[in-house]
Amino acid sequence: MATTTNSAKVTLPTDTQILITREFDAPRHLVWKAYTTPELIRRWWAGTHGTVTAAEVDLRVGGSWRYVLVTHDDFEVAFHGEYREIDAPGRLVNTEIYEGAPDGTGVITTTLTEADGRTTLAQLCDYGDQKIRDAVIDSGMEGGMQSSFDAMEQVAISLA
Repeated sequence: MATTTNSAKVTLPTDTQILITREFDAPRHLVWKAYTTPELIRRWWAGTHGTVTAAEVDLRVGGSWRYVLVTHDDFEVAFHGEYREIDAPGRLVNTEIYEGAPDGTGVITTTLTEADGRTTLAQLCDYGDQKIRDAVIDSGMEGGMQSSFDAMEQVAISLA
């Protein structure tokens, strides 16, 4: 098996949605653990772009989450939201709000499926508004996301 650097695919299935798919060289339960455990999130969420200064997770329906990173040039990036559905280790639905533009709330549905010890993540991000979706796409999110998911794969592999 091989790691899959920069392999996430980003598509736009509707005017308000972004679909991200990526395969990880780790079993589903380890990808889930890396994705939902605060001390592990601190190791991957910033990717190569800075340092995670907060990773708060209250993993229950109605519970909240908040992640903060400080980039190498001291720019703070923070997101928060609420968990709506949890079916570990295969499905998580949460809201997502970028604190720099708090008027746009996304609903993120993350699905993890496993085959032959590898896990495919499908993440459908629905912003309910084309302008918000386009702002997310135009923000350069893909580069950050690729770096974060590459780091998350390494964290998941390290848990084996």
